[in-house]
Amino acid sequence: MIKIAELKDAEEITNLVNSAYRGEHSRNGWTTEADFFEGIRTNLEKLQETMNKPATFFLKYIENGEIKACVLLENQKTALYLGMLTVSPLLQGSGIGKKLLAAAESKAKELGLPKISMTVISIRHELIAWYERKGYTSTGEIKPFPKEDISFGLPKQHLEFIVMEKAI
Repeated sequence: MIKIAELKDAEEITNLVNSAYRGEHSRNGWTTEADFFEGIRTNLEKLQETMNKPATFFLKYIENGEIKACVLLENQKTALYLGMLTVSPLLQGSGIGKKLLAAAESKAKELGLPKISMTVISIRHELIAWYERKGYTSTGEIKPFPKEDISFGLPKQHLEFIVMEKAI
């Protein structure tokens, strides 16, 4: 079941995101960033701050009473920004990510937004290819990685983002 997350879900979402992107547990899935960063992907305070921003919300995928996946969405007026698409490492490859992506695209339509945009770390080739198979394309725009913001983790190498979009 996919629903809009509530602030009370913040701790469970924080733990899920960190387990999917960082640390040894993340290596059970294919979305790990453990080789590129030191530290955690987010913390409870940062996630709560994000959840409290206007026009920003998370969708959560619930299975057996637990949040197994989530995605951050932000209405930016000209596009729905998609970030932090997360699936539990043990469930990656089961189609849950596709379901969340489809739900995000439905939300964009519901909000009357013409496209979804996102940033993806440029060296995440397998992730970029996954989004391309779902109809997303690179805009050619490159954004610097905010290496001063240690709440995202400490990069072990030079990183940058590519901007990807999909017309809805």
